[in-house]
Amino acid sequence: MVQFKSQFFNLMLERGFYNQCTNEQGFDQYLYECERTGTPAVGYLGSDPTGDSLHVGHLVPVMMMRWFQKCGHKPLMLVGGATARIGDPSGKDKLRPFLDDETIARNIAGLKKSYSKFLKFGEGKNESVIVDNWDWFKDVNYLAFLRDIGTYYSVNKMLTMDSVKSRLEREQPMSFLEFNYQLLQGFDFTVLYQKYGCRAQIAGADQWGNITSGTELGRRKHNVELFGFTSPIITDSAGKKMGKSEGNAVWINDEKLSSYDYYQYFRNIGDAEVEMCLKIFTDLSIDEIKKLAALKDKEINEAKKILAFEATKICRGETEALQAQETAVKTFELGQAGGELPSLEVNLADGLSVLDAFVNIGFCASKGEVRRMIKQGGVKINDADISDENYRLSSADIKDGQIKLSLGKKKHGLLKSA
Repeated sequence: MVQFKSQFFNLMLERGFYNQCTNEQGFDQYLYECERTGTPAVGYLGSDPTGDSLHVGHLVPVMMMRWFQKCGHKPLMLVGGATARIGDPSGKDKLRPFLDDETIARNIAGLKKSYSKFLKFGEGKNESVIVDNWDWFKDVNYLAFLRDIGTYYSVNKMLTMDSVKSRLEREQPMSFLEFNYQLLQGFDFTVLYQKYGCRAQIAGADQWGNITSGTELGRRKHNVELFGFTSPIITDSAGKKMGKSEGNAVWINDEKLSSYDYYQYFRNIGDAEVEMCLKIFTDLSIDEIKKLAALKDKEINEAKKILAFEATKICRGETEALQAQETAVKTFELGQAGGELPSLEVNLADGLSVLDAFVNIGFCASKGEVRRMIKQGGVKINDADISDENYRLSSADIKDGQIKLSLGKKKHGLLKSA
């Protein structure tokens, strides 16, 4: 394995975060000098507030920024209050729906909450800061922007960017609004350089074109070398992007997803992904990860439990991680109904069909799906198989004040009498 001078670069390499860099040797040397002198390098990660929470699929660059801070450097977390009004065309087939000001404000608050779980914010020299590009774009004069920024961009080169080229090759329309996105993100980079001395942008591989837009603008307009550093797009052994669970996002913020469900996502990771996830989603040392990754067959489940606990501890705190762990043990190992399982209050006075029960608790999208699962033997009430799709739950099914629902081996929930 290639050894770099800087602690951050070496960590990124050994933990699987490193994809490409605009100037590997130059960025490594810059970081090394900052680490050697105790002067924090400043880097930024941007995210447009198109939702009110991050999900696990967004976490790879966030964890990179976590390590960036652990190495003594200063993370700037950019929430794109301005660029959210346009939409990043990278990987998109059509124009993103426009968001109103109220929605953007709510989403920014949600992103701040997500980021605060992984980074330390404050006034310290390497403590993280939230910045919003609406602060500098809201008063930008269009003609001045075209004159001062647009003159540094070649339309010929812009047409070769993947975000543009792929849309054109698929003969899918791209608005002039979206075409401008790379200029706006490039301008962000140079503003952050001027305001904070920020010389690095850290992001996923899909942002490479937007990153180089900024590094090129820095070179041509400000005569400074800015650096871009990207992670690979993380997928499981089946080629699916990480962070989705049966079509649903694995949300970071607790009001969107329980700590137990967050824990269970990592507990149910495939055997082939355990080592990768330990490196990316936990703070465990590489030596400890290698020991866990060496476990085979049934023993690999112990590594998955540690992965789930450590990942949940970072995102939700140790108390929540312990409660989720306890619920999982009660549910899967002791045959009890753990208190943190998804629950639903219902009125059983007139009975409740098993079809409605599994739809209402969110385990199935439709009654037809419940029927299919019953035929496949995947539906249980209080750990007993249900074969009758017309079965109705009643007060007779209540045990210890609740009814346990199970769908397959991994989904469990509780019905409680209202």
